[in-house]
Amino acid sequence: MKNEMCFSCLQNRIHSDFSDKVMFNYALSTSPLPFATTAVVQLADSGEDVSPQFTLVYIPKSDSACLVKYINVQIGETLDGDRKDKKNHRNLSIMNQDKAAFGIERSELEVKSHESQCFLNGGGKTSFGWLGCDTSTCNFSGRFSCLRTITALAPVSQIGITSYPMFKQLALKFLSGELEDDILCSLSVLIEGKATGRDSVNFLNLVGVPSFDENISPGCVRHPNIVPILGMLTSADHVNLVLPKAPYTLENILHYNPGALKSDWHIRFLIYQLLSAVSHLHSLGITHGSLCPSNVLLNDMCWLWLHVSYAQRFHFNIESKSEESSTFPPLEIGCCTERCHSQELYADLKLSPSIDWQSSFSSWWTGELSNFEYLLVLNKLAGRRWGDHTFHTVMPWVIDFSAKPDENCDVGWRDLRKSKWRLAKGDEQLDFTYLTSEIPHHVSDECLSELAVCSYKARRLPLSVLRMAVRSVYEPNEYPSTMQRLFQWTPDECIPEFYYDPLIFKSLHSGMSDLAVPSWSGTAEEFINLHRGALESERVSGEIHHWIDTTFGYKMSGEPAVAAKNVMLPASTSTTLRSVGRRQLFTQPHPARQCGARRYHKSLNESCLHGLKASEGLGEKLIIKTSCLQDLEEMDSFSEHARHLSPIYTFQPRHHVNNDLSVEELQAESSGMHILKEADAFNMYRTPTIIDSNYLLESVEVDNDCFLGYQELLLWKQNSSSSEFMPKVGKLDIFSIGCILAEIYLGKPLFDPKSLEAYLKTGILPKLMKGLPPHAEVVVEACIQKEQWRRPSAKSLLESPYFPATVSSVYIFLAPLQHLSTIGSRIRYAATFAKQGALKAMGAFAAEMCAPHCLVLIAASLTDSEGEWAFILLKEFLRCLDPLAAGTLIVPAIQKILQAAGYSHLKVSILQDSFVQELWKSIGKQKYLEKLHPMVLSNLYGVLNKSTAAAASVLLVGSSEELGVPITIHQTILPLIQYYGKGLCSDGIDVVIRIGVLFGENFVVNQVLPVLRSIASSCIDASRVNKPEPLQSWGTLALLDCLMTLDGLVVILKEEVVVKELIEEGNCIYVQVLMQSTTGIPVLQAAARSLIAVCHQIGPNLTALQVLPKLKDLFSELAFSQEASASSASSGGRVKDCKKKTDEVPIDSRMDLVLLLYPPLASLLGIEKLRQCCATWLLLEQFLLRCYNWKWEYTGESSGPENINSRIYNSKSSRSEFSPARKLLNTSGWSIPQSQGYKGPNTLKPHTWSHEYHHNPVDHPVRSSNVEKHEPWYWFPSPASTWNGPYVLGRGGGSKDELPWKIKASVIHSVRAHHGAVRCFAVQQDECKLFTAGVGQGFKGTIQKWDLSRINCLSGYQGHEEVVNEICLLASSERVASCDGTVHIWNSQTGKLISVFTEFSEDSVHHISPLTSGSRANLDQANMLNFNPHLSGIMTTAFDGSLYTSLHFLQNINRLVMGTGNGSLRFLDVVQGQKLHLWRTESPEASFPSLISSICSCGSDKMQGDGIAASPSWVAAGLSSGKCRLLDVRSGHIIASWQAHDGYITKLAAPEDHMLVSSSLDRTLRIWDLRRNWTSESTVFKGHSDSVSGFSVWGQDVISISRNKIGLSSLSRPAYEEGQHYVTPQYLYMADRELRNLSAFSSITILPYSRLFLLGTEDGYLKICC
Repeated sequence: MKNEMCFSCLQNRIHSDFSDKVMFNYALSTSPLPFATTAVVQLADSGEDVSPQFTLVYIPKSDSACLVKYINVQIGETLDGDRKDKKNHRNLSIMNQDKAAFGIERSELEVKSHESQCFLNGGGKTSFGWLGCDTSTCNFSGRFSCLRTITALAPVSQIGITSYPMFKQLALKFLSGELEDDILCSLSVLIEGKATGRDSVNFLNLVGVPSFDENISPGCVRHPNIVPILGMLTSADHVNLVLPKAPYTLENILHYNPGALKSDWHIRFLIYQLLSAVSHLHSLGITHGSLCPSNVLLNDMCWLWLHVSYAQRFHFNIESKSEESSTFPPLEIGCCTERCHSQELYADLKLSPSIDWQSSFSSWWTGELSNFEYLLVLNKLAGRRWGDHTFHTVMPWVIDFSAKPDENCDVGWRDLRKSKWRLAKGDEQLDFTYLTSEIPHHVSDECLSELAVCSYKARRLPLSVLRMAVRSVYEPNEYPSTMQRLFQWTPDECIPEFYYDPLIFKSLHSGMSDLAVPSWSGTAEEFINLHRGALESERVSGEIHHWIDTTFGYKMSGEPAVAAKNVMLPASTSTTLRSVGRRQLFTQPHPARQCGARRYHKSLNESCLHGLKASEGLGEKLIIKTSCLQDLEEMDSFSEHARHLSPIYTFQPRHHVNNDLSVEELQAESSGMHILKEADAFNMYRTPTIIDSNYLLESVEVDNDCFLGYQELLLWKQNSSSSEFMPKVGKLDIFSIGCILAEIYLGKPLFDPKSLEAYLKTGILPKLMKGLPPHAEVVVEACIQKEQWRRPSAKSLLESPYFPATVSSVYIFLAPLQHLSTIGSRIRYAATFAKQGALKAMGAFAAEMCAPHCLVLIAASLTDSEGEWAFILLKEFLRCLDPLAAGTLIVPAIQKILQAAGYSHLKVSILQDSFVQELWKSIGKQKYLEKLHPMVLSNLYGVLNKSTAAAASVLLVGSSEELGVPITIHQTILPLIQYYGKGLCSDGIDVVIRIGVLFGENFVVNQVLPVLRSIASSCIDASRVNKPEPLQSWGTLALLDCLMTLDGLVVILKEEVVVKELIEEGNCIYVQVLMQSTTGIPVLQAAARSLIAVCHQIGPNLTALQVLPKLKDLFSELAFSQEASASSASSGGRVKDCKKKTDEVPIDSRMDLVLLLYPPLASLLGIEKLRQCCATWLLLEQFLLRCYNWKWEYTGESSGPENINSRIYNSKSSRSEFSPARKLLNTSGWSIPQSQGYKGPNTLKPHTWSHEYHHNPVDHPVRSSNVEKHEPWYWFPSPASTWNGPYVLGRGGGSKDELPWKIKASVIHSVRAHHGAVRCFAVQQDECKLFTAGVGQGFKGTIQKWDLSRINCLSGYQGHEEVVNEICLLASSERVASCDGTVHIWNSQTGKLISVFTEFSEDSVHHISPLTSGSRANLDQANMLNFNPHLSGIMTTAFDGSLYTSLHFLQNINRLVMGTGNGSLRFLDVVQGQKLHLWRTESPEASFPSLISSICSCGSDKMQGDGIAASPSWVAAGLSSGKCRLLDVRSGHIIASWQAHDGYITKLAAPEDHMLVSSSLDRTLRIWDLRRNWTSESTVFKGHSDSVSGFSVWGQDVISISRNKIGLSSLSRPAYEEGQHYVTPQYLYMADRELRNLSAFSSITILPYSRLFLLGTEDGYLKICC
C-alpha cells in the first residue's frame, strides 16, 4: 500500500485533477482495506440516459519508466509540473503499420536504424535512444522495443495532460464509436471483394486468420480481447490511464451466477477468447503474470476483455525481492497523501496486502486479528466493495443503542443469532411471507441495500447521489437524526464507517444536522471508540460466529436457512449476468473464537501446537491438552473445508528464470531456439495467404463432423508435451489458464496453498481433477504440468481438438463486432458477411451463438441505410436458424422494433407481407400470433406514424385470409374494434373494412355487423346516463368509428341485406343516434351523412318504405323545437348561405340536421313524395328558407350522392377525414392505404364510398343456401353473443387481458370422425388442420387429417394394428409420430410410413396382445355413451412391459420420449431415426411395475437470459399407480418421486417451468408447484363426480373432461373457504341451447387463438365447441 491512496484522498485527487464534472463512484481495492489507485468514474453531463462508467488508474511517475518518456516525447516536451502543451494529445494510431513496410513512420533516421536492427535481431530488446531506454533498464518486452509494444497494446490511446476537457474528449470519442470505425469499414470493404488497406488484414491476423502466429510482427490494431486504453494522461507526479469499465468479471460469474455459462460450448468459447488474448501478449514477448478470474472482464454478451496489470507493465521502478526472502516486511498501512487522517484510523490493523483466508482465520481464532479485521477479510472474499453503495462492505450491529454497552449486563446488546431483517420484521411476519409467497422466502432484499448505505452516509454524500438512491426530492428531515433512530428504522446491517470514522457523523449539507450520537457518549470520537470496543468485546467475540453463519455461512441455504428464517428470494433467472449477489463462503458452522484474555492466548496456542514439556505435571497436561486438541481439531476441520477461499492461480518456482529473457539468453538455455535471420525478419511482415471474402468464408465454414473425439485430444496432449522447446514466455500464464478452466467446471478453485504444495512435492494431481469432464481434464492436466517446458503454448491450445470448429468460426465472425465503432458500421459488417454466406457456412448452431451479439444491434435507433443493413441481417438469421432458435432469438428483437415509437425504416420493412411469410415458415403461426401479432396491432393506435400504420394495415389485411376466419376475428377484428374511441387511426378502421370486403357479405353480416351494433347500442345507452367526461368522450369517438366502419362495409351489401341488417326495426343505428338529444354534433353529422348514403344505396322505394317512417319523430321534434321557433321569430337576422357545398358550412346545433336530411331526401324521393311522408314538411321548409335560403327547385337531374349538398360542422369537437378501404387492385393484392393520420374531433369531413361493389355481379354472386353452407368457416358463430360492450369500452391493457375467453359450453358443430372412441388430437399451428386418432373398424387404430374450415377429412393413416393412444406432430418437415404399442413415424401429406420402432422384451415371448374376435364383438355391442376410454385397446390386456404406452416430443432437442409398460422411458433421436438411452423409473426388482400413462416436460418454449433457447431441465412421468416422477433430462437421475394421486394418472402438463398439472381417475385435478417440496400438499381441484379423463391448458384457463361434462378452473383462482378449490362442471349444449350432449368425452384440446376447444367422444364424434 506504499503508493496507494485512501478513498477520500483518491476522490479528492480526482476532483482536483478533473473537477467535479467527473463523478467518483467508488474505488477498486485489491485488499480488504479502503486503499486503492484505481477508481470507477463517469461524466456528470454526458448527455446519455445512462452515462457509461470508466476506470481511472493512477500510476506514480518514474523517471526511468519507458512509458513516461514515451508520453513526454509524444506531448512534445517534458512536464515540469505547471506547464501545459497546447497540443496536448496525439493518437497512437498515427504510427499505423499501413504507412510503412515495417509499421513505423518517423523522420528521424536514428529511430529507423534502431527499429531495423530490432527486427533483424528477431524483435528482441534493443536500445531505443530517443526514448532513453536500454536493455539493462527496459523490462517491458522480451521481443520488441518499447515503442512497438506500447503501440500494439494501446493503439487507440490518446496522450495528453490530465484535465477535464481531455477526459471529456476521450469519453465522447468512446461513446461516438469513432476510435476503431475505420478498421471495421475496411473489413466490410474486404468482405465485399474490394481493395482495402492493411488494417483489416492485420486485425484478421490477430484473431487467427489464416492462423494464430506468435512470430508475426505487432501492428497498430488492438486485439479484441485486450481491454482498450482510451487515454494516457500525465500530471506532475502521476500517469492516469483511462479505460472503459466492464460490467462484470469472471469472478462475479463464478461467485454469484455460474449458470450464466449455460453450456460446455459457452465455456470453451470463453476460454478460446482468453487464449487468443494471451497468445497475443506472448507474441509480444509479454507474460501477463497475474491471470485470475478477477482480471477476466466480461460484457453483457459474455465477450471477454483481459485486463493487463498496466501498473506493473508500464511502471518499472519495482525492486525485485530476494529469492531467499519468503516473508513480507511489516506492512505500513496508510495513505500516500501527506497529512491524511487514515494513518491514524488504521494504525492498529495487522492485515497484509495479499488475502490468505486460512492465515487470517487462524490469526483471528487465536486472538491475533481483531473481529473488525476478520470481517473485512470475509467481505473481500464475498466480493463486497468499499464505497460501492450497491454492494458495500457490511458489518453487524452489535448494540441496540438503548444503553451503554456493558459486558456484565445483558441490556443494550443485539442478538447476533438472528439476522437484522429477522429482528426488524419479526418471526410471525417472516413465517407468513414464507408460507404465502409464490416463491418461498423470508428475506426479499440484501442484508445491506443501497438505500440503507446512502441513508447511513447521507451527511457525507453529494445531494445528487441522495436524490438518485433515496428520494428524488431531497428532504433533510426525513433522514434519521440519531443513531438509535437509525438502528430502529432499518432492517439492514451496519457499515464499517460507524466503527472507525468520526467524520461520518458530520454533515456537509445545510438543513441536515449532524447525526446525533447516543447520550452515553459525548462526542463522535468517543462513540467510535465505544462502538469499536463493543465489536471487539468478549461477548461479541463469543457470538460473532453466529452472525457469520447467517451472513456468509451455512445458514444461507438449505434447511439451516429455513430454520434461521434466512431464505433469500432467488434471482429471477440463473442465467442472467450479475456483478453483485450473496456468496456463501462456508457450508459448515463457523467455529467460535477462543475467548479469554489475550495475554494467555499465545501460551495456550503454543501448548496446543507443540505439546507440553515432560517436566510439567501429568494431570494438568492431560486436561489442558485434551481441551486444546478438541478446539484445535474443530478449527483445523473447518479450515480444511474452506480451503477454496485461498485460491492460487499462479506460482513462481524456487529457481525460476526471468520470463522476459532476451533472445540470446533463450538461445543459451536451449539450442533448439533459433534466432531469426534477416530473411525471416522480413517474412514476418508479409501475409502468408491472400485473404479475401472467399478465404474468410472458408475460415468460418463448419463441417458436420467438427467435433473431434477424446482420442484425438489425448494424441494432441502427447504431441504438445513432446514438441520442440518453446520459450518460457507465458508458461506461467498457461498454468493459470488451466486453473481457471478447472474452476469454471468444478465451481471451486483447483489449487490452494496446501494442495499446490502437495502437487509440487509429489506430482500427484489433486482429487478435484476427477470431477472434471474427460475433455476438460486432458486440457487442464496439460496446462498444469510441473515442468514448464511440457506445457503447451497458447497457440497450441487454440488449435487443439478441445475447441470444435464452431468455436473458431463464431469467434472470427464476432471479433470485429467488438471494435470501438459505430452501430451502423457493425451492422453493415455483420450484414455484409452474412449476405456473403457466412452464417450458412457456419451452420445453424454457430449462427445461433452469433445471433444474440448481432440482434442486440438492430434494436437501436437506426437511420434508413442502417435499417436496410439490419433488415438484411435479420433475414439472413431467419433463414439460418432452426425454428426454436428463431422463436427465442429473433422474435424478441422484432418485438422491440415494433414497440419502438416513431418511424423506423426497419419497422416498415418488417411489416411487409413477404417477410412475415418467411417468419411464419420459420417460427410458425402460433408463435407469431402470441408474440408479434399484438405488436403489429399496436402500430394502429396511440401516437402513430403514417407510414408505419399504413404498412401494418396492409399486412393485417393481406395475412387475414391465410389465418382464417376464427383467428382473424379473435386476433385482429375484435382487438381493433375494442380500441374504437381509444385513438385507433383511420388505417385501423380501414383494416376492419377491407377484411370484411375480402371475406364477403356473409362474413360481414354474421361476424362484423353484430359486434358493431353491440358497440353502438352500448354507446347510445351510455350517452343517456350522466358519466364522467372521459367515458362520454370514449363513447362519442367509438360511435364515430362504428359509423365510419359501417360506411365502408355497407357498399358491399345487397339492398335487402342492408334493409334487414341496418334499417329494419331495432337495427337502425343511424336513427337511434339521431334521436338522442345528448349526442354530440360530430356524431349527429356523421350519422345523418351515413344515413343518406344508405338511402341512395337502397333506392327511393325502400327509403320511402323503411327509412322515412323512422324519421317521422325526428322531423316532428325538429319542426316544433324551441330553436326552430326562435329562428322563425328572428327572421330578420342573418341568413346562412346554403349555396356553398355543405362541407363548407359549419353546423351549429341539432337543427342543422334539417339541412343534412331534408334536401337530400327531397332530391332522392322527389318533393311530393317526401311531403306526403312528412307531416311537418311546411315547418321544415320554412325553417330552411329563413335560415338557409333554401327552397325546392326541380332541376331534372338524376338524384345521386354527388348531387346531395351536405355541410359539416367544423369545430374542435369534430373528426378527421377518413380514408375508406380501397378496392382490390387485382386478385393478388391490395392497394396501399392512403392513411390520413389520426382522427381528431376537429377535422371531421365527409367521405364517400364507391357503389361499384353493389353493381358488379362478380362481387355479389347469387348463392343458394346450399352453397352458403359450404363456404369456408360457414359453421363459425358470431362473437357478438359473448361481446360485452360497456365492459370492453372501459378497459385498457394488452390484447390477452383485453379479450378474456368467455366459454359458452356450447357445441358449434359435430361430425363423426371414427368408428370408435376419439383417443387424442394433434393440432397444427395454424389451428386449421388437425389430426384425430381413434378406434376404427375391427378395433384397429386410425388417424384422420381434417380441414376445419370446411370440416372435411383430407387424408389419413391406416398403418396401425392396435388402438392409437398418442400422436405428436414433429417440428422437422411434415412428419407425424403415433403410438399403438409401437411407434410409427409417417408423412402427414402422403400418409407413407417412414419408420417403426418397437421395444423388445427379454421376458415375454409375444410383443403385442391382439384382441380376440369375441371380445371385439362384445365391445361393438357396448353402449358408446357409457364407454370408458381406459377400458379399450391395449389397456385392457395383461399389459406387456415392452409396449409403448405414451409419447411426448421434446421440440428444442428433436427427441421423442416414449413411456413403456414397465415404467421406463425410451428416448428417440428424430433426426437420425435412432433409439437412444433407456431410463427406468421403477426398480428392476418391482413385482408389478406400473406403466407410464403420461409424459410432459418443461423448457420447450423458454428463453434464457441472453436469448438462447432453454433445454428442458426435467421430464415428468405419470404412472398408472398414481405416482409421479421427475427425471433430470441431462443425467436421467430421478429428481423427485411422490404419490400424486390415488388412481391412474390420465394426463400431465407443464404450463410453466415450475408448475405441473395432473389429472387422474380419482376424480381430482392437481397443481404442483415444483419450487416447493414435492411431497407437500398440492392445489387440489375437486368437483367432478366421475374420473377426470383429460384436460387442456391455455394461459391460466384449464378445461377438464369427466364423462359427459366439462370442468372449468383457473390456475390463478383463489381458494374458497378453508382453502378448498373446486372445478365448475358443466354439461355441453347444442348451439340452440335446447339439446344437451349425452356422449362421454374421451379427449380434449384447445385452439387458443380461435377461442375454441375440440372434444372427442367415445362414440367417435369430433365436437367443435366455444
